[in-house]
Amino acid sequence: MFFKSKPIHIPSAVDALPGRQEELQIAATHYVNGNALKGPFPEGFEVIFFGLGCFWGAERLFWETEGVHVTAVGYQGGQTPNPTYEEVCSGGTGHTEAVMVVFDPSIISLSHLLKIFWEEHDPTQGMRQGNDRGTQYRSAIYTTTNAQAEMVAQSRDMFAKALETRGLGAITTEICSAGPFYYGETYHQQYLAKNPGGYCGLKGTGVSCPVGIMQ
Repeated sequence: MFFKSKPIHIPSAVDALPGRQEELQIAATHYVNGNALKGPFPEGFEVIFFGLGCFWGAERLFWETEGVHVTAVGYQGGQTPNPTYEEVCSGGTGHTEAVMVVFDPSIISLSHLLKIFWEEHDPTQGMRQGNDRGTQYRSAIYTTTNAQAEMVAQSRDMFAKALETRGLGAITTEICSAGPFYYGETYHQQYLAKNPGGYCGLKGTGVSCPVGIMQ
């Protein structure tokens, strides 16, 4: 997951790589739990997307969480349709590395997932996470409902105050409604289950997300 210096600004639609109309062909099921990566998902389940740096370690955080039905890694938040990993790493797509999380809200709350998100990476670093630098490593949350958007904003504001009390910087996390999610190549899906010794660059700030967001 280490690459030479790349652009740190998201390209415009005019400047972004063109991509392609055809979707990347990926495995049909989750390597760990066997659930369908592209659905259909059970009625009443919710979908949200998280970007917190390298998606290998980020995905593992969520597939190991009780109440999460399925996870998948992919590319989101940019301009290029159906990009390849190499294109995303070039900085020419505007996408960040994202994790799709499909969860059962009767078992796990969104607040619990947000607590994991905020605590397990540093959301103040802009276009990087630690030594991983580039637009594809930016922190992001892409929501699929208005209720999610409201809770995400609440959690961000509360965590920002907690960071401030510790003398840390402002949150740079990109938060918006989910646009297209382009599934990553099969070898990236559940990568750390297939490669237990693989790279994971996740490192939080050491600040606890206030329990006040928990519901």
